[in-house]
Amino acid sequence: MATVAPVRPSAIAGTWYEGNPEALARAVDGYLDRAELPELLGQVVAVVAPHAGHRYSGPVAGYAFAALRGLSPDLVAVVSPVHPPPRGMPVPPEYSHPLLTSAHGAYSTPLGEIPIDRQALDALDASLQPGLGFGLTPVANDPEHSLEIELPFLQRALGSFSLLPVMVHTQSRKTVEQLGAALAAVLKDKHALLVASTDLSHFYDQRSAERLDSEMLRRIASFEPEAIFEAEETGKGEACGFVAVAAVLWAARALGADAVKVLRYATSGDVTGDYGQVVGYGAAVVMKSREE
Repeated sequence: MATVAPVRPSAIAGTWYEGNPEALARAVDGYLDRAELPELLGQVVAVVAPHAGHRYSGPVAGYAFAALRGLSPDLVAVVSPVHPPPRGMPVPPEYSHPLLTSAHGAYSTPLGEIPIDRQALDALDASLQPGLGFGLTPVANDPEHSLEIELPFLQRALGSFSLLPVMVHTQSRKTVEQLGAALAAVLKDKHALLVASTDLSHFYDQRSAERLDSEMLRRIASFEPEAIFEAEETGKGEACGFVAVAAVLWAARALGADAVKVLRYATSGDVTGDYGQVVGYGAAVVMKSREE
């Protein structure tokens, strides 16, 4: 049996984002500093953030993570979709499983290591088993970008924290809803935050992308995870990480959150100037506004 390294090495530093620590810190801080947030009334429970290369989606992601500045959670659960590995890279056998996590003890970025909370991960796995008959499948050296891409933003916005990484391969509504319930059960007595990683529509012209993306963002803002599934299934809206968003919204709702506010929307065309085929990016914050 192959030995798993204690730390997952970065799969995308130097390509999807800056590989030099100082340059990465400056770039991420710039995205955070340029975010002009509205007044946020209530406790932040979760954020939704895009996961393209920082050059493309960083200006939008900055809005999501700027909403976390000043907070000091002990634990951050990042929920992402699973993408096929880059061309030429073998597909890990674990990628056929519905729910994945890291087999390592920490994630590494140029900004340092982020420890994985193994106790929380084990508790989440145990919480999933009774209802689903399965839990989280550990995977080593995964190339998944959509989870890692959020980590430098979290490091600069929050400082130190422990990580609960979940990568969702399935599109089963039952599984995703139960993941949300299990996340809430594990996080309810912890000082924790949730992050849903998703881009929006892919490779439409700007006008078509805006139509699809506005509908998906409207449904995210409605705080109805079921409506997100319906938008994806009917083609009324698109988000490559819709399962991650739905899971996080189900979890946040169970944790007492009661409002979602969309903070920013843009497309890759706003960066490249090419509006013929764009990718949509949205940032949102999930809040708990009512008093207990």
